[in-house]
Amino acid sequence: MRSARVERRTRETEVLVELSLDGSGAYEVEVDQPFLKHMLETLSRHSLFDLKLSARGDLRHHVVEDVAIALGEALRRAIGGGEGISRYGFAYAP
Repeated sequence: MRSARVERRTRETEVLVELSLDGSGAYEVEVDQPFLKHMLETLSRHSLFDLKLSARGDLRHHVVEDVAIALGEALRRAIGGGEGISRYGFAYAP
């Protein structure tokens, strides 16, 4: 199963991310910023990633940044060598 767990601790924040790429879109998000919580839940639901994330700390400046760093690292670890990943796209070009 393609999954990862990342803990990020700084002087300002504590972030824990558990991510499974082969999930069903289940999530548990504990973040004190309502819009960030909504966006993380929406990402999980529509990507069918299972996401468990908690973040505490300096809400004005550092939590969003550290959540992004930890989530990106978890995604990188879970993807590994990229086996089983397909790409799609559509574009018109003159």
